[in-house]
Amino acid sequence: MPRFDRLELDQPEPEGEPERKGQDAEPGRDGDAWLQRADDHRRRGLHENALRYYSRALEMDRSLLAGWVGQVQMLVMLGEYPEAELWARKSLELFKGQGDLMAGRAQALGRLGDRRQAMELADASLRQEGNVAYRWMVRGELLLATKDDIDRHCFDKAVQADRDWLVPLEIALIYLHHEQPSKALLRAREAVEKGPQSAFAWYTQGRCEQELGFDRQAEQSYGRCRELVPGHVEAGRRLAEIANQGWSLSRGLRRLIGRG
Repeated sequence: MPRFDRLELDQPEPEGEPERKGQDAEPGRDGDAWLQRADDHRRRGLHENALRYYSRALEMDRSLLAGWVGQVQMLVMLGEYPEAELWARKSLELFKGQGDLMAGRAQALGRLGDRRQAMELADASLRQEGNVAYRWMVRGELLLATKDDIDRHCFDKAVQADRDWLVPLEIALIYLHHEQPSKALLRAREAVEKGPQSAFAWYTQGRCEQELGFDRQAEQSYGRCRELVPGHVEAGRRLAEIANQGWSLSRGLRRLIGRG
C-alpha cells in the first residue's frame, strides 16, 4: 500500500468541479475545520480531495472519530479496498468496537470478496449504540446479491436515520458500483429532490439515466449540473459522449427494459 502509507497531501485537484477560489483557502490548524472542508469536497464528488482533508484533520487531532471513518469511506469510494480495510482495522485499535468503523471494514471486506466476515462485522456494527445511516448502507450493500429485495429495506432504514441528501446519493453510488442503474436512479432522484442545488446529485442522476439509455433525460441532468457548476469537466465529457455516440440496438433495448 505505498500510495496510502502516509496518505500524502500533495495530489493534484481531480477533474470534476473546479476549485472554488477563496473557499478553499487554508483553514488553519483546527482539525474540525479540515473535517468541514473534507465534507464539502465529498458533497462535490471530489473523493480524492476529501480523503486528503480527512487525513489532514487527523494530523491535527487523532481523536477525531469522523476523520477516521471518513478516511475509510473515501478509500472505499476510490476503490482502494485493501487500504480501506487496513485503516479500518488500525482505527479499531484506537476505537474498539466502534460501529461506524466496523461498518467501514465490513464494506471494504465485502468488496474484497470476503462476504462472510463482512456480514458478521456489519451485523455487529448494527448492535452497537446508535441508529446510524452508514451502518444500514453497508448492510444493504452486502445484501445486494440476494433475490428478496432485503437491500431496499436496509437502504430505507439508512434514509430514515439521516435525512441528508448525501445518504440517498451515496446509496445510488453503491448501486452503480454493483451495476444496478435502475435502483440507483430511484435513489439519485431522491437526492436531487432533497438537494436540488447539488451539482453532484444532478451529475449522478445523469449517470444513472445514461447507463439506462435515457439520453434525453441524462442530457437534462448533466445540463443542470453545468448550470450549477459551469466548469464541471465530467458532465461536459459525458454530454459530448452522448452527442457523439448515435443510436444502437443495445441502447434502444435498454430504454425499453432498463437494467438492474
